[in-house]
Amino acid sequence: MPKILVIDDEKSIRKTLREILEYENFKVDEAADGAEGSSMAAKENYDIILCDIKMPKIDGMEALDRIQKSNPDIPVIMISGHGTIETAVEAVKKGAFDFIAKPLDLNRLLVTIRNAMEKTTLVSDVKVLKKKISKTYEMIGESAAIKQIQEMIEKIAPTDARVLITGENGTGKELVARWVHEKSNRANNAFIEVNCAAIPSELIESELFGHEKGAFTSAVAQRKGKFELAEGGTIFLDEIGDMSLSAQAKVLRALQENKITRVGSEKEVKVNVRVLAATNKDLQKEISKGNFREDLYHRLSVIIIKVPSLNERKDDIPLLVDHFGKMICEEQGIPQKAFSKDAIKELQKVNWTGNIRELRNVVERLIILGEKTISGKDVITFAQPLKDK
Repeated sequence: MPKILVIDDEKSIRKTLREILEYENFKVDEAADGAEGSSMAAKENYDIILCDIKMPKIDGMEALDRIQKSNPDIPVIMISGHGTIETAVEAVKKGAFDFIAKPLDLNRLLVTIRNAMEKTTLVSDVKVLKKKISKTYEMIGESAAIKQIQEMIEKIAPTDARVLITGENGTGKELVARWVHEKSNRANNAFIEVNCAAIPSELIESELFGHEKGAFTSAVAQRKGKFELAEGGTIFLDEIGDMSLSAQAKVLRALQENKITRVGSEKEVKVNVRVLAATNKDLQKEISKGNFREDLYHRLSVIIIKVPSLNERKDDIPLLVDHFGKMICEEQGIPQKAFSKDAIKELQKVNWTGNIRELRNVVERLIILGEKTISGKDVITFAQPLKDK
């Protein structure tokens, strides 16, 4: 049952609100002044708070400040019989969800409470999703190579230095990029990923820099590109070794001048983004072949992070298997399954050409097809036949 705190120095108002809200199936607590109300809000988890402005001891505005400090996610609806537009604006600026003048309009009050409940639900859902995302992008491993990467991320993340991440397919280059972003000063802004290999060369410029209406046949409306969408945050150019030379020239200009130009426009747009790039190619060889610009390479490679293959960090396989196992069982609604010591040994014998991505797939297959405890025989049966012997 949703819980509401009513803070008002008038007993009759509190009684009326209690009767209305309890009839609407809310659990109601009362406080006679701002000091008592803010103290209760710090101790209890309320879904919504209704707070009067004119009260003894501390007024509603100060109570709002205290509530915001102790629990900023609780929607606070301010109510007052002495309200003005200036008061309402001030309350909203301080973080109030809404302002309702007395005498209270019952319909308006209930609609506002319903909207506030929706906000509470959304905040809760976002927290759950963030936890899931943080689990998905958790960096697992205790090998020397992984510890070195973690230490480097701690050093470079707070800066705006450009980073080039190299490594085989499936090693976790995107994971490294996300960790650099999450630990940076831009973490509260967008992380925009662009897979340069998945976008046709004739569309990559439009994807990165946007286009104006009529710039080409299918450009029926103006569209912002990924650089503009990443404003204030981070853009991750994955598989940058597959980018066309014409697009490379424009990316180089964006890095040099912090400006981009939409396709079909001559107007320059200033951008403030941090650029991270990744590739599974040897860019030095691509430069010698004429496929990649050397000046762009030097712009991107202020910091280079080489992500090791799974075959180079097999000591991390037990931790990775445990991590993936728990995650997959939770996702699939399967009771937790264990991997025996001989199962782990068999997994460590595998030649992991597909790296972490392949290991996760194999763990998922073993969990679905195996018994409560996955054995070495299960690994040989369900994983090894796919590998070259």
